[in-house]
Amino acid sequence: MTTEINQENQTTKGADAIDEAIARGIDFDGSPIPPVKLELYHKVMGLEANRQRSGVSNTMRSRIVRIGAKHIPQAELNQQLIDAGFAPLKEKEIAFFYGPK
Repeated sequence: MTTEINQENQTTKGADAIDEAIARGIDFDGSPIPPVKLELYHKVMGLEANRQRSGVSNTMRSRIVRIGAKHIPQAELNQQLIDAGFAPLKEKEIAFFYGPK
């Protein structure tokens, strides 16, 4: 397949878009991802894959905070966490995700 075909069939939306692009080794603009970047990414992801997990609920909350902070205002995300039975936003999360850039 050529780069042009890959780019036409590629989507930049959704949770799997990045993983699919990495698997192809092609960025969204059609340029190849340098092998050294792919090697480092795979090395770090391999380390992460072997890390002991603390529980599904903790991981869900972490993902909700990390991704939700990009899309949802602080007060609203905090209330949604509480309503769902998760711990509210921590001061360090507020500072990191909502503090000055």
